Amino acid sequence: MAAAGGVVLHDYWRSSASYRVRIALALKGIAYRRVAVDLVAGEQRGAANLRVNPQGLVPALEIDGRVLTQSLAILEYLEETRPQPALLPADSAARAHVRALALAVACEIHPLSNLRVLDRVEALAGAEARAAWNRENISAGLAAIEALLDHPGFAGRFCHGDRPGMADCVLIPQLYNASRWGVEFQDLARVSAVARACRDLPAFRAALPETVAPEPARG
Repeated sequence: MAAAGGVVLHDYWRSSASYRVRIALALKGIAYRRVAVDLVAGEQRGAANLRVNPQGLVPALEIDGRVLTQSLAILEYLEETRPQPALLPADSAARAHVRALALAVACEIHPLSNLRVLDRVEALAGAEARAAWNRENISAGLAAIEALLDHPGFAGRFCHGDRPGMADCVLIPQLYNASRWGVEFQDLARVSAVARACRDLPAFRAALPETVAPEPARG
């Protein structure tokens, strides 16, 4: 691992967007210090976090003397400034497809499962509606990802090719959320293959929510 230096990740242990960045940092071999922001307690809206990220969100990454926000922008920055090991394939069309896979999760599935959205659904229609909304959203989204994985670059393991990349960094946290909400995806052969391929890799284990969770949350 590279020396931590001034690299600081402001995140929440169970945030999907934060989880993506932790995976990418681990794949790139970039050591960092974590500053935990408790979303459930509302710390993202506190003055300390707003000074780092005016949107009141996580993650935010302090690196190279700057502060970066938005998980996919962070992944792109890491890829541009620290290109090895690569998160994107060399071919332009393949790069576009990998980005599309990542965006299909980050822009289509994840926003509708965001804590603010789920809290609003529950406020309007109750806890059962919250759960149904989230399960239906995740199920439909993963079915679309399964179809998108039917491409020449899918070799039966990772989202593209024979090593994990940007799309895997984004998909695996979404699968973690699916399991939390009781959404089955074992019938999705390609999605399940990616889950198995990533499961035991050190970078993905190091980024797991349970690995970085505060002690009370592990019990």
